[in-house]
Amino acid sequence: MEFKQTTLENGLTVIAEINPNAASMAAGFFVRTGSRDETPEISGVSHFLEHMMFKGTQRRSAFDVNRDFDEIGASYNAATSEENTIYYGAVLPEFQEKVLDILGDILRPSLRQEDFDMEKNVIIDEIALYDDIPRFRVYDNLMSTYFAGHPLGSSILGTRESIKALKQEQMKSYFDNRYSPENVTVVGTGNLDFDAFVEKASQMCGHWNKFEVSRPTPTAPGIDEQKIIVDKKVMREHIGFMSPAPSQQDEDRFAAQILANIVGDDSGSRLFYALIDTGIADEASMSLDPLDGVGAFLTFVSTDPAKASEVTRIVSKELKKLNDEGFSDEELIAAKNKIASSATLKGELPMGRLTSVGYGWVYRKEYMSLKQQIEKLFSVTKDDIMELMQKYDLTKMTTLALGPVEKL
Repeated sequence: MEFKQTTLENGLTVIAEINPNAASMAAGFFVRTGSRDETPEISGVSHFLEHMMFKGTQRRSAFDVNRDFDEIGASYNAATSEENTIYYGAVLPEFQEKVLDILGDILRPSLRQEDFDMEKNVIIDEIALYDDIPRFRVYDNLMSTYFAGHPLGSSILGTRESIKALKQEQMKSYFDNRYSPENVTVVGTGNLDFDAFVEKASQMCGHWNKFEVSRPTPTAPGIDEQKIIVDKKVMREHIGFMSPAPSQQDEDRFAAQILANIVGDDSGSRLFYALIDTGIADEASMSLDPLDGVGAFLTFVSTDPAKASEVTRIVSKELKKLNDEGFSDEELIAAKNKIASSATLKGELPMGRLTSVGYGWVYRKEYMSLKQQIEKLFSVTKDDIMELMQKYDLTKMTTLALGPVEKL
């Protein structure tokens, strides 16, 4: 493995983790923009704009974009979150130049009015689709409750009302204010030629106009409350819990990842034995969500409505017990091994390394190899995690329930 980095004259950063033994390569454009960077009037524009990137450019129609990706056998897609929008493709090494040509081209879309009007209906349908997924509804409402008044409380998809009211000029203005080369990182992983990678990135993106982009990172309010959304059409009770956690920039994120695994891994964790193994719930998990300047522990449980109150009591009991009594050496070792195994299996493919390498640079301007990540993980001690639990009280949670239950 070899890491290389350079910055073009207009501020666009190009980085790569080169593995000459890999059978493929992956490329991604990481744009540091998402729903937290929107105003209420344009809620959902980041995700909508992601769709519009594939609707054509001055050089390509929408059909051309998809055909050109298909011709090189690319595994390609895009994704929008609260903080980032990424466009990526994995291909055979001989198609390195072609995949960069397509990705670089679509990052300067035509944004035609007729495409905008047509895709608006697609977005509205997507909002309706996700409204039918209880897990998503819980997450969306939990974020807006926990981060009330904070930029992270904004919905990624927006609302039907905000999307219907959105105008093409507003999208164009948002694009002009967020898609600066200074706000974009081009990432390559796998079997690639870095000099040629940089040359092609410069050809496609070197003419982009440079301008300053900022993002405020206020402290999260961390609302500690319980909210119930009654929906008799939902057959199971879906419950989400959120509590404060380290950010992407915090060294405690490694200890927090281990802690979340001890509490809520999908096998052999505290919640697994307390809720799944006993047949009380069909899903019980905890994960770490480290974000820009702030983070959160997310716990999700799905259960029979009749057992909803019991579930909330058990979750609170298990977290309090962990705070009071700590955990065993065996739990610590198992959590480290599971995290390391998962990262290694994912990292065997360039596509699996792309987000890890990309986000490391976007959030911290650092590169950490898979080997270094695992070494960092295994260097975490029991005392480190106990100190973490003193900083972040897992028992102080925002609770949100969705289903037929009217009271927990």
